[in-house]
Amino acid sequence: MNNIILIGMPASGKSTAGVVLAKLLAYDFIDTDLLIQRRAGMPLSAIIAQRGIDGFLAAEAAVCEELSADRAVVATGGSVVYSESAMEHLKALGKVVYLDVDYDALVKRLTDIRGRGVVLRDGQTLEALYAERAPLYRRYADVTIREGDQTLEETAAAIYRACGEAAC
Repeated sequence: MNNIILIGMPASGKSTAGVVLAKLLAYDFIDTDLLIQRRAGMPLSAIIAQRGIDGFLAAEAAVCEELSADRAVVATGGSVVYSESAMEHLKALGKVVYLDVDYDALVKRLTDIRGRGVVLRDGQTLEALYAERAPLYRRYADVTIREGDQTLEETAAAIYRACGEAAC
């Protein structure tokens, strides 16, 4: 368990804070969204358009269930929490950290929901998606980092402190 797995809503800072944290720890950085795109040969939004949401979720779960890492910070896609088997595998790989950003801050950060490849069902609002996922993030998290007005560096430092040197 020498990996740190970041979960949270899209635009919560998983990838950006994850890179900073990986540099701080001298760890590898893995972004599961990039692994999904590489495997499919297309952007997330195109995968959703071609395969539908369920097809995308299956692809995401497969990538996360097959992930192997050692001394890495792993930024996951926001929808990985829909797969219990993927989350069980990720929890076995390391400490799961939920980057919790409040809804109002999220709205300011997330400008192009469809273009980013966010799993949003027809008629579902961002607010409804937030309400649906928040309990799942809390369920799987070993640690929750409340972001507030923190900089990327402050968020990375908070994750480091919360994980403790022994776990990192």
